[in-house]
Amino acid sequence: MEKDRVLAVLLDLDGTLLDTERATKNILKEFLAKYGKVPDAEKEESRLGQMHKEAAAAIVKDYDLPLSADEFSEAIMPMYQEKWPQAKALPGVNRLIRHLRKHGVPLALASNSIRRHIETKISHQKGWKESFSIILGVDDVKHGKPSPDIFLEAAKRLGIDSSACLVIEDSLVGVRAAKASGAKVVAVPSLQHQDEHYSIANFVLHSLLEFQPELWGLPAFEDWVQNALPIEPLYARDLLGELFPHDGFAVAKITEDCASYEFVPDQVCGVFFGWAKLEIHGIFKVVLGRICLDILKDKWSPALQIRTVLLSIQALLSAPNPDDPLSDNIAKHWKTNEAEAVETGDVIIEFLSIWDLRAMCK
Repeated sequence: MEKDRVLAVLLDLDGTLLDTERATKNILKEFLAKYGKVPDAEKEESRLGQMHKEAAAAIVKDYDLPLSADEFSEAIMPMYQEKWPQAKALPGVNRLIRHLRKHGVPLALASNSIRRHIETKISHQKGWKESFSIILGVDDVKHGKPSPDIFLEAAKRLGIDSSACLVIEDSLVGVRAAKASGAKVVAVPSLQHQDEHYSIANFVLHSLLEFQPELWGLPAFEDWVQNALPIEPLYARDLLGELFPHDGFAVAKITEDCASYEFVPDQVCGVFFGWAKLEIHGIFKVVLGRICLDILKDKWSPALQIRTVLLSIQALLSAPNPDDPLSDNIAKHWKTNEAEAVETGDVIIEFLSIWDLRAMCK
C-alpha cells in the first residue's frame, strides 16, 4: 500500500518498549500505605501515559495526601528510579529495533518522561541508545502528550513530514497525540482489556511480535521458520495451569488464576511452546496457550491470530536469569534443531484447528 508507506518510526518508551509499569507497579501502593491509603485501580489505569508532573498533582488530590505535588515527586521518584534497572524489554521490542536499524529506517524515541530519566532507563538496554537518531523527552517540547508537539518535533528533527511517520504507542494519551500529529499509529495496549478504546489507531496489536513492517512499505522480517518464530527466552515462574497429555506432549494452560500470572506481560497472548520445569516431572516440552477473548470478536481473525503468535520459545523454565547454563544449553539445542521446531509447530497448528477456542478462555 504505497499511500501507507512510512519513512520513519517514532516510538514511545514506557509500556511500549520497556515494561516499566510492571517493574514499578507496587511503588505507589507502598507509598500510599504510609498514609493509610489504597490505590484506586481505575484511576491509576487512566493515568497511564500521562506526564509525571500532571499525574503527581492528580494523585495528591485524589488521595488527599498531606503533601504538595513537588514534595510527592521528591519522595516517590527515588523509589521508581531504584526499580528502573529491573524493567525488561517487552516481547518483540529488541527484534523490531534490530530489524529497523539493520535496514536503515530512521528511529526516534518520543516519551512523556523527561530526557534525563529516558537516558537512565535505556542505559540498561544493550544497543538501544545508538539505535535512535533522535531522543526527545517531555522537557524538550512546550506541551507533552496528548498534545502532538513531541511527535511533530521528532519528525521535524528527522527531516520527514509527520504524515510519513509511523508511531507505535501503548497508551491512549500517546495514541491521541500521534493521531493529532497526522502520523499513522500502531497501538500495543498495555492493558489488553482496554482494546476497544483504541479504535482511532490504524492497527491494534497484542504485542510487537505481531507487527508486520511490510504493511507500511518497510522491509519484512526475515526470521520466520515456516510457521514458527524463534524469539528471545521468556522466563517465568509457577505459571503452568492444568497439565494433560496429547500425542507425547505435556500440554498446559496459562490461566487467569495462576498465582504468579502477574509476572507475564499482558502482551504475552497466544500459543507458545518450549520447556518448563516442575519438581515432580523435571524439565519437559510444553505447549502453553493463553488466548485473549478479543480474538473471538469480529475485529479479530482467530486463524490469523494463532498464526502470528505461534512462537518457538528457546527456554521457558524457572531459571533466574539469562546467564543460567541450563537455559544456554537449551538455546543451543533450538538453534541446531530448527527442523524439530517447525515440526512441533505444525503439530500444534493441527491440534489447535480442532480445539474449541472458547474452552481456552475459560
